[in-house]
Amino acid sequence: MNRTETVTKLINILLEEMPEYKSAAKDFGADYIFQRRLLRSLMNLRPPIAANAEFLRMQDELLTAEAEEKGIVDASKLPLSAKNEHIALWQGDITRLRADAVVNAANSKLLGCFHPCHGCIDNAIHSAAGVQLRLECADLMKKQGGGEPTGRAKLTKAYNLPSSYVIHTVGPIVAGGLSDVHRRQLADCYRSCLNAAADKGLKSIAFCCISTGEFRFPNRAAAEIAVRETEDFLKNDNRIKTVVFNVFKDEDYYIYSELLG
Repeated sequence: MNRTETVTKLINILLEEMPEYKSAAKDFGADYIFQRRLLRSLMNLRPPIAANAEFLRMQDELLTAEAEEKGIVDASKLPLSAKNEHIALWQGDITRLRADAVVNAANSKLLGCFHPCHGCIDNAIHSAAGVQLRLECADLMKKQGGGEPTGRAKLTKAYNLPSSYVIHTVGPIVAGGLSDVHRRQLADCYRSCLNAAADKGLKSIAFCCISTGEFRFPNRAAAEIAVRETEDFLKNDNRIKTVVFNVFKDEDYYIYSELLG
């Protein structure tokens, strides 16, 4: 079965699960790029339910092949900061990074982004990991009996990502001016993620820019907190050997470059 046939088969399985989207699916073009976008859209919309073995096998083969084609970046081989030999800065797609854990900036439901093909990090990570990630997150929330509080961290498998685990954290939403509460909550996110990784025995962790996107935390203030909390942690705890600050925008790259020397 070639790539196009695999995508078509996966779409058909999802449309059988969610027939309410069959009409909308007809509006997508027949070319592969449009059909692949349709598949991602349906995966984003899919509720956290178990998938059949055939779907998972084909999905996993597709996502693994796509990850290899994008190019996997080994966190342990990135150049380290002149200021701290345990910190690296890398600009690019976090779903390409091979680290023990990558950090996902989640929302309080912890189920990923349901907006089809949205540009947030939550959507990118869930789309590249596969539908299993949403199901595991749903199980965690069911056991917890409610939403995820701001500033804590939850660890799951990474499934089809190059990394081994995903650490999910809910950052503060800045509505109006930035407050001391927002700053404390973001600091809690970084400490919680670092402790979760260290307690699991992980040696490397890659952070996205928590809360600076949809949650509107100012970029420079967020970076200053991220670097401060990470440096403080590394001074007192040697369990983690490599911390990567992953940025996507040029603005964040320049800010972190300045802070990390």
